[in-house]
Amino acid sequence: MFGFLRPLYWFSGLGEWVMKASVTLKKNHEFRRLYQKGASAVAGGMVLYCRKNRLGRNRVGFTVSVKLGNAVKRNRARRRLREVYRLNSPRLSQGWDLILVARGRTLSAPWRELNDSFLRLSRKLGLLGDKP
Repeated sequence: MFGFLRPLYWFSGLGEWVMKASVTLKKNHEFRRLYQKGASAVAGGMVLYCRKNRLGRNRVGFTVSVKLGNAVKRNRARRRLREVYRLNSPRLSQGWDLILVARGRTLSAPWRELNDSFLRLSRKLGLLGDKP
């Protein structure tokens, strides 16, 4: 396709959108580094950790504790966080590693509250670019 357009998501053909592997944090040492050296902010439904990277693009990881519930509940929380990130990623400045950690309210919070929490935390950590 076009060299300058690199989508973060693509349609898998199985009825779902899949996040591109190059924009996700997967390795344990990446998560540990972010937890230890990154800045964090807390809201009722999530915790956001961030740290500058030298890649010029954002990478994101999602964490859901076993304490949150069974696999169905954990996957639902992860899907909700992934969607919050997907919808707001164009507004974020580039060059950051992010981790979104689900909390108990992630499952029960209304969608608008979850989205507003993410934007508030992003603003607090200086992640929002000057795009509307």
